[in-house]
Amino acid sequence: MRKFSLFSALTLVSSIAVSQNSGISGTFANGQEVGKGLNTITTAVPFMLIAPDSRGGAMGDAGIAVSPDANSIHYNPAKLAFAKDFTNNDFEISIGYSPWLSQLVPDIDLAFLSGYKQIDKDQTIGASLRYFSLGSITFTNETGGVIRDYKPNEFAVSTSYSRKLSEYFSVGIVGKYIYSNLTGGTQAAGQETKAAHAGAADVSFFYTNNDISVGGKNAIISAGANVSNIGNKMSYTNATIDRDFLPANLGIGTALTIDFDEFNQFTVTLDANKLLVPTPPIYATDSLGRPIYNASTQTYALDAGKQPNVGVAAGIFQSFTDAPGFLIPDDNGEIARDAEGNAIIQDGSRFREEMREINLSLGMEYWYSQQFAVRAGMFYEHPTKGNRQFVTLGAGLKYSVFGLDLSYLVALTQRHPLANTLRFTLKFNFESFGGGKASDPSES
Repeated sequence: MRKFSLFSALTLVSSIAVSQNSGISGTFANGQEVGKGLNTITTAVPFMLIAPDSRGGAMGDAGIAVSPDANSIHYNPAKLAFAKDFTNNDFEISIGYSPWLSQLVPDIDLAFLSGYKQIDKDQTIGASLRYFSLGSITFTNETGGVIRDYKPNEFAVSTSYSRKLSEYFSVGIVGKYIYSNLTGGTQAAGQETKAAHAGAADVSFFYTNNDISVGGKNAIISAGANVSNIGNKMSYTNATIDRDFLPANLGIGTALTIDFDEFNQFTVTLDANKLLVPTPPIYATDSLGRPIYNASTQTYALDAGKQPNVGVAAGIFQSFTDAPGFLIPDDNGEIARDAEGNAIIQDGSRFREEMREINLSLGMEYWYSQQFAVRAGMFYEHPTKGNRQFVTLGAGLKYSVFGLDLSYLVALTQRHPLANTLRFTLKFNFESFGGGKASDPSES
């Protein structure tokens, strides 16, 4: 195996942690309605988007608006300001572990350590460590000779601060350092590789109100939003010009919890997530099918979409309007063009493709006496944007200072690399030995 091919394979292994398929950026196909095929958005360090805990993992990866716990630093750190109101605990630590992509390889693992501490009635701090091991890789040269064995790994360290702005509303911020080492400095395609580094930030919001009733039962309605992983681009070589975006993401969620009586509580939640990263465009080609390069602008000509090599801020705003849409063929089977030679894009197809980039997570959680929980969920991603579609199941137990959560993933597509994924989470509460039932946020 060539060294460059191996380096590319390592990058793919990391990328497949989030997306089942890896599309070619900027596709073109004569005689087809271009854009209706696979057009997956790829980024650096996609492990940052993996739901790290069993509770969220059992609810279709939803967690933006459900009641807070130590893993809220991943979903929505603003929730931590209300942690004691919901759990009666002002200090909690969580440890999560999952064998990842076990259908492909046996030694990829994700570990997550997180916790929070309430410092007064309005302010809470948190921290987390996320570690992703990609197993053992054997590097070979052009002739197949073994160069070395290496274990690629990635990790991120995060700290958070959240504060109540009113009895029902809070904000949160996170600062994080991200490290990714896929090659251990092994040479690839004649270039020296290196570990990639990045700094990033999250900004989040949370609203909760239990002054409502549903069918005569006490209820809590919550909503939240989290803009995460906003940071500098990453590169694995010194010579790389086009650096890779971090998986910046916008997540919005809502949840409704109903207390049927003092023993039975039910929650339903819905999250929507969208990457704030440029969508791969459709590049123009010449009569021989080769991309058309403009030396003066140092860019490739486009048939549809927008140039993806932009700054971080520009990429965030561009991500809402840059889907290339669907090109249609003319009577000769070629791409239909107007009088000026521009490719004709199907009406409304850009908007439809933008909507395809929104992933949906639906989750449900039932608690009995705040000691035993049963959870289920579903995750949907459009087939042209990665095709992650699965159902999740899980359960939880809570004993005074100790809690255990488990989740299991059932894939809805054949030969899915995430099929049969298990997650395990342990929680330790150091403040309260009570039942931890949600209380009125206005009482604090």
